[in-house]
Amino acid sequence: MTSKELREKYLEFFKGKEHAVIASASLIPENDPTVLFTTAGMHPLVPYLLGEKHPAGKRLVDFQKCIRTGDIDEVGDDWHLTFFEMLGNWSLNDYWKRESLGWSLEFLTSERWLNILKEKLAVSVFAGDSDAPFDQESYDIWKDLGIPEEKIYKYEKSENWWGPAGQTGPCGPDSEIFYITDKEPCGSDCQPSCSCGRYVEIWNNVFMEYYKDENGIFQKADQRNVDTGMGLERTVAILNKLPDIYSCPHIEPIVEEVNVLRDYKNLGMEGVLGNDMYGKKDSVDYEKNKKAIRVIVDHIRAATFILGDERGIEPSNVDQGYVLRRLIRRAVRFGRQLGIQGVFTFKIAEVVIRIMGETYPELQKNKDFIVNQLVQEEEKFALTLEKGLKEFQKMSADNLISGKEAFILFSTYGFPFEMTAELAKEKGVEINKQEFDEEFKKHQELSRAGAEQKFKGGLADASEQTCKLHTATHLLQSALKKVLGEHVQQKGSNITVERLRFDFTHPEKMSDEQLKQVENLVNDWIRQNVEVKCEELPYETAKERGATGLFTDKYGEVVKVYSIGDVSCEMCGGPHATRTGELGHFRIIKEEAISAGVRRIKAVLE
Repeated sequence: MTSKELREKYLEFFKGKEHAVIASASLIPENDPTVLFTTAGMHPLVPYLLGEKHPAGKRLVDFQKCIRTGDIDEVGDDWHLTFFEMLGNWSLNDYWKRESLGWSLEFLTSERWLNILKEKLAVSVFAGDSDAPFDQESYDIWKDLGIPEEKIYKYEKSENWWGPAGQTGPCGPDSEIFYITDKEPCGSDCQPSCSCGRYVEIWNNVFMEYYKDENGIFQKADQRNVDTGMGLERTVAILNKLPDIYSCPHIEPIVEEVNVLRDYKNLGMEGVLGNDMYGKKDSVDYEKNKKAIRVIVDHIRAATFILGDERGIEPSNVDQGYVLRRLIRRAVRFGRQLGIQGVFTFKIAEVVIRIMGETYPELQKNKDFIVNQLVQEEEKFALTLEKGLKEFQKMSADNLISGKEAFILFSTYGFPFEMTAELAKEKGVEINKQEFDEEFKKHQELSRAGAEQKFKGGLADASEQTCKLHTATHLLQSALKKVLGEHVQQKGSNITVERLRFDFTHPEKMSDEQLKQVENLVNDWIRQNVEVKCEELPYETAKERGATGLFTDKYGEVVKVYSIGDVSCEMCGGPHATRTGELGHFRIIKEEAISAGVRRIKAVLE
């Protein structure tokens, strides 16, 4: 079964269960400062999980592109990816555990659908603790559905609890479904919590029935939601009896391209070799270099999707741009380890675009941007590598490289320890590996502490101040169009309780006079105390009325349209104030460039 066939089957199955199909959203969460990327299908649905009414109804289904970097060190094994697709279905205060678990098992095991043998499945449920009791309901449902008790595992929060994403928000127990591979057990107590690879998680059913407040207390939530996620790549591999996700029909050609690039270099040939070379690749050689090949495939696949996203993310030293830069440079390092010379990542991206462009048209649309950014970033890194090599020569002049010096090569010049170690060996120089490990551990602890601070917010913030700032972005966009011109288009936004951040298209720096005009317009509209109206309209009707939207291809047949008098009319999910007079005084605190032709404004309400 191909990935396309699995997507179609999944949507068809849940349409039959009265679910409305919604489109895959951007990889960059809109108005959610708690995460850098969409890590699951629930991120675009945050307002509705918190109680807003979704225009498509209470039952939803989609496939969603996702990025997760938490498992980046595990990339290279058989089952982990940085970019992946998640098949998901949701109940917004509608059906509950019996339907969710029953339908999951039906889709997996029914002859009409995936026809996986029930005996090849194991499940897990929440064991309970002082915050919430054992999930007896899910346990009993699995037994009723024919899962033997010895294949129903009970685990604590670290394994079977979802959320909140930050300190506060909706959360609850989850029940995971595992496929039991033919791999030999790692021991007498081999089970899904092992990391040996015998059990592969393919589906997670999250039951959001609790809310964690600012005091750390878990209370029963006002709204019960079901949020499920099924890994597309893993399921395709299992259905095709493949040993790993890199053998999937929509990923293997990318692996082949990396090997073509390796052959091109190693054989000293000009021109692109045919993919038949992949079949002739020595199996021992492939096993030896498997991790490096897989990291390149995974990282450039992820980078292609980030670059191809409608929000125009570029490599940088902050936020999403930093993650993108890290992925590209890490892939380049592994490419050099394989002996690939010259600029090569764009060639891999072209294969990704060819394979995935039909499902995700934004890749084809933004192909030139993707290729140009990869080439520029790789060329920049080539200069860094050259400087790093010169620094290595200085450091090794006394025939000894300390662990701290090796770490400087890693952190400043992008040298993996293995590269430094290889250079040292050639020169007969010793390295203090233990000291390097200590420095690296300090670096990880600092990074982790920084990440915890960055993501210390809740799943989403529906506070009064956030609603006001969200409404202010609508006024800001209208003001920018009036002052600068109709060419202004929103490229993204990010809202916290302290400020709003708004990205928009404009070719040059705004003057002080233009910024003041924008401020005055917004504050005039606030003083007029205009009502903020919300309507649910057919998408085509909304367009006919002139409603704007950030990414119009992500909307469903029915959309929410927020109108602010004759000032603004936008398709949006919320949350919003009810009248502009509630907002307070609007003040721009910064205007800056973030990429070619894209500006950013940060503003506050006082």
